[in-house]
Amino acid sequence: MSHMRTCAVSVLETAPVWQGSSPTAALRGALELARRVEALGYLRYWVAEHHNAPFIASCAPPVLAGQIAGVTSTIRVGSGGVMLPNHAPLVVAEQFGTLEALNPGRVDLGIGRSPGTDLTTARALSRISSPPGSDVFPGMVAELVGYFERSGDAGTAETVVAVPAQENRPQIWLLGSSAHSARLAGSLGLPFAFAHHVRPQNAVSAMAAYREAFRPSAWSDRPYAMVAASVIAADSDDHAEWLAGPVGVIIHESLEGRRNRPNLTPSEAAVYRYSEAERARVRKGLSDHLIGGPATIRGRVAELLRATGADELMAITLIQDLSDRVRSYEILADAVACADPESLSGSAGVR
Repeated sequence: MSHMRTCAVSVLETAPVWQGSSPTAALRGALELARRVEALGYLRYWVAEHHNAPFIASCAPPVLAGQIAGVTSTIRVGSGGVMLPNHAPLVVAEQFGTLEALNPGRVDLGIGRSPGTDLTTARALSRISSPPGSDVFPGMVAELVGYFERSGDAGTAETVVAVPAQENRPQIWLLGSSAHSARLAGSLGLPFAFAHHVRPQNAVSAMAAYREAFRPSAWSDRPYAMVAASVIAADSDDHAEWLAGPVGVIIHESLEGRRNRPNLTPSEAAVYRYSEAERARVRKGLSDHLIGGPATIRGRVAELLRATGADELMAITLIQDLSDRVRSYEILADAVACADPESLSGSAGVR
């Protein structure tokens, strides 16, 4: 008889803003959701970085992660991710070194290459234009990692030390949605988080590229990969599809280039008018999301984990009502089961 284990399962939070609500309510709701998923046994609770988006309130990962750490006690907290082109690596090292010092053994620093916004806002953030495909990014990653590896000859003119980062190393992850970012993560010996919710078509090839490129490091002695996917689960397929109505509108308005308002509620999305061609395009876009009742979710989760070989599943769940959202995470936690007898804590091999 095979021994079953529960694979690590985690949450990606964007603090979504809904019609009739506010960014303040979204941020406070993120704290309450963190308490609830911690009680369900979730391993991590990561917060995203987006800017100038009226439908997302998660703009400051280190601030929000610190608040989440303060209202929880066991769940790992961190960024999914800090968009490194927007920030000086020294500042990021100081911020996350501080978080780790105050919450030892609980902090993750996920870093990404995208600006997480439009280029005009990216320029306002960094005062320079550094496109996502720039060769600057690997150097920024190396600089950031170096601050945590440096024992620090503070006071010399040649050495800059991120003081809180000394002896306070979070788990550093590289985020991405392509084989290019996967190979960079592997070559640096870092754990890798793949954004299936952004580029599902790249998932299998990126995971393979990561494992092929992986070299053991001071950060991880073997490859460890997470897949982050959009999940909306409910007690029936029909109810899950109704809850996913706002996601359909998001897909449509994003494709039309006019997503510039808070997310619609499910009731509003249910009466949204599409042409037949638009409805077909939305259905196609939703097909890569994991949407359904318990049996459907079990099948979709098993399929995704089998295809990617992921060690961990992270879910982004855009559901307006807190109780419906918590129920979705309950169903997902039950669905994430693998046949591998080796027990994983979510950080096996990751230092």
